[in-house]
Amino acid sequence: MNLKQELGEKIRRIRKQRGLTQEQLAEMIDITSRNLSNIELGISFPKSETLEKILKSLRITTQDLFANEHIKSNQELLEEIHKLLETAKNDNSTLGKIYKIIKDMLEE
Repeated sequence: MNLKQELGEKIRRIRKQRGLTQEQLAEMIDITSRNLSNIELGISFPKSETLEKILKSLRITTQDLFANEHIKSNQELLEEIHKLLETAKNDNSTLGKIYKIIKDMLEE
């Protein structure tokens, strides 16, 4: 995935988390739905003015938008978690802590 695609995916994901349609966000940032679709698909990169409007409309910072560590598929995340757990498999104390954290998170 290249930078335009990663940025577009992040915008799409945050837009959906905010409960906005492409049409709604496009209207908020004063571009067409087609232009927003092209940004989200990684076909085009937003102009700086458009990017500023996206940040304001989605209530995020530049750092939030360009932090790429969260743009991973569920499968990639599970594989990384598995690798991390493998490194701790012989440490009962660490595994107990990990278990408690995961259990607490899932019960929220």
